[in-house]
Amino acid sequence: MKLSLFSTLSLVSIAARAGASSSPTSCGNGRTASIATCCIWYNVLDDIQDLFERQCGDDAHDALRLSFHDAIGFSPKLNSQQKFGGGGADGSLIKFAATELADPSNEGLESIVFAEKDIADKYGVSYGDIIQFAAAVSVRNCPGGPRISFLAGRPDAIQAAPAGLVPNPFDSVDTILARVQDAGLTSDELVSLLASHSVGVQEHIDESIPGTPFDLTPGVFDTNFYRDVLLPGFIIPGPVLGFGFTLHKGEVQAPFIGEFRLQSDFALARDPRTASRWKSLGSSQSLMQSTFATAMAKMALLGQNAGTLYDCSSVIS
Repeated sequence: MKLSLFSTLSLVSIAARAGASSSPTSCGNGRTASIATCCIWYNVLDDIQDLFERQCGDDAHDALRLSFHDAIGFSPKLNSQQKFGGGGADGSLIKFAATELADPSNEGLESIVFAEKDIADKYGVSYGDIIQFAAAVSVRNCPGGPRISFLAGRPDAIQAAPAGLVPNPFDSVDTILARVQDAGLTSDELVSLLASHSVGVQEHIDESIPGTPFDLTPGVFDTNFYRDVLLPGFIIPGPVLGFGFTLHKGEVQAPFIGEFRLQSDFALARDPRTASRWKSLGSSQSLMQSTFATAMAKMALLGQNAGTLYDCSSVIS
């Protein structure tokens, strides 16, 4: 299905109506779900939380990153050229890990890919489902993280996503916007999704300083990321030595010691097509939370037929 720019909320409503029951189903241990097929996700939840250690740590960050990298592997443009454009949020990054992990854009996802694969295989859930479920759980583990709706029932991926569909931090704004818009996301939704950087860290652009956060409150889902990126910085295409530090391709000098600034974030914060949304998110925690949740829910449906899925959002507290 080619997901156009219509409301995610309408998709969620369709799926919820299709799978809702008149009364909750008992899943045991005092847990309930809207339908019996959602009960298995409580078992998955327990294992995911054991993996995350119930924290907003490295594995949780990786799970959030994996959800985007899997879902963005979707190109109606390629489909229109009679080429395979990827299945979107279909779990291909797990099912065809040998192929997709060879893409440099997916560097660093190996550990979370195989950890989630083990859990999915244990409970017989699809790879596409566990990727989006784990991401929604990871967000809730972070202080300030909103609830993300979760629809289950994605079919297995049929083929690896084509290489080159994941935007890179050294791409131009034109290239990044064209890529996400081809996948079915608006420029505003992209900016909202970048709220994930508020709890993320960089590991592989500059491997001499792994674990460097994108703002000074790592592990907290807050607006500091958006405000910090608006502060002055400068770009040196690199690596180039200057003023006692080295900047790497894709990096901008951050105004605070201990922060890492991506060139793409710096550029998106200032581009006339995205600057207004960027500034608005930097000034409103509630807007950042709500728009991120909506954009994540939409992203999780890229390439999917929402009418065949069922709502298990209540499993995630």
